Amino acid sequence: MKIIQPVFSRGVSAFYFDDQRAIKKGAGHDGFDYIGAPITPKFRRIREAGQSISIQLILEDGQVALGDCAAVQYSGAGGRDSLFLADEYIPFLNKYLKPLLSGLEISTFRKMTEQFVNLEFEGSRLHNALRYGLSQALLDARAKSMHQLPCQVICEEYELPVISARIPILGQSGDNRYENVDKMILRGVEVLPHGLINNISEKLGSNGEKLREYICWLVSRIRKLRESEEYCPALHIDVYGTIGIAFNYDYEKIVDYITSLELSADGFPLSIEGPVDMEEKTRTIEALSIITAGLEKRGSNVKIVADEWCNTIKDVHDFVDSRACHTIQVKTPVMGGIENSIDSILYCKKNSIGAYLGGTCNETDISARMCVHIAMATRPEIMLAKPGMGFDEAYTIANNEMERTIAYLSLKK
Repeated sequence: MKIIQPVFSRGVSAFYFDDQRAIKKGAGHDGFDYIGAPITPKFRRIREAGQSISIQLILEDGQVALGDCAAVQYSGAGGRDSLFLADEYIPFLNKYLKPLLSGLEISTFRKMTEQFVNLEFEGSRLHNALRYGLSQALLDARAKSMHQLPCQVICEEYELPVISARIPILGQSGDNRYENVDKMILRGVEVLPHGLINNISEKLGSNGEKLREYICWLVSRIRKLRESEEYCPALHIDVYGTIGIAFNYDYEKIVDYITSLELSADGFPLSIEGPVDMEEKTRTIEALSIITAGLEKRGSNVKIVADEWCNTIKDVHDFVDSRACHTIQVKTPVMGGIENSIDSILYCKKNSIGAYLGGTCNETDISARMCVHIAMATRPEIMLAKPGMGFDEAYTIANNEMERTIAYLSLKK
């Protein structure tokens, strides 16, 4: 079967592009917007409406394979590709990729993606968002041509067992970190709340006191609202490097503080994502390695999760090989093609490092559903409910796609 025609269209993503550097430097709020000038190149303002590009591959038999190009909320930060603007890239796709896709014979997913991974146009590789959406569409094309689910294709090509069981889902609260937690508890989400602790004065506290208070509130709220004591969700909080800033990168104090948070969690498993960000990969690995080793030396069960600077397969290998953390977020849009996310998860698991299939609130329903299939095939420890920051919508997309897949795979046993 062949691809007859590719079609590209401008779309929106489920959240916004935010200038992380400006926010971390204390940009204030003006309603939903931010006050001040942007710092990161290509940003016209600190918060911009998110964009996407939809790829439709019309197949020989009339079926249509789908993939969405999307980029992370904090584009241009942590070594990631620059701001992704649809109007800039649709003409590019029509000029360069349309001729390559038209008439392409549908072979294995891995073989098809190999044709595009190292291509350069106008002196540079494809933006990660483009490779992300294209690889989704190619996997969907292969699945449709084989009359299979995408996760079945992945399992077959990577020689993985087909398992019809849930992957724990991490809910994402956004700035509505109290009301959305109530929603998560009522729905019985396995991991919560992400928290978006990206500002010291408003969210962390100069000595970490506000985060400590928030964790105590989480524990009390879970116990108040849960229907059964058997419901014991893991706590996963992303602090965007603010702990390092607040404690002036004093690793002893950082380890002391994180160790003390375990007491506040009062028996609920706790993960802290991105306690420090050294604005460069090697130094971030070194810093996280010290913190991780320090926690283990003290017998702490708090898990450190790496995010920033894990942007490529090589980055993931470097973090894993350095034992810089307990878990790595495989941030799907920044990895480019989804084959890179698959390989990264499998490398983490092979080397006894936890894998978290993440991404961004700034994706679409199409990319989020495809990530469920990646998770179902590769079996990471957790996966992110996405897109958007409203929680309910993202959880509906992730949970329902997972449950549909489980029901279908169960029929095949």
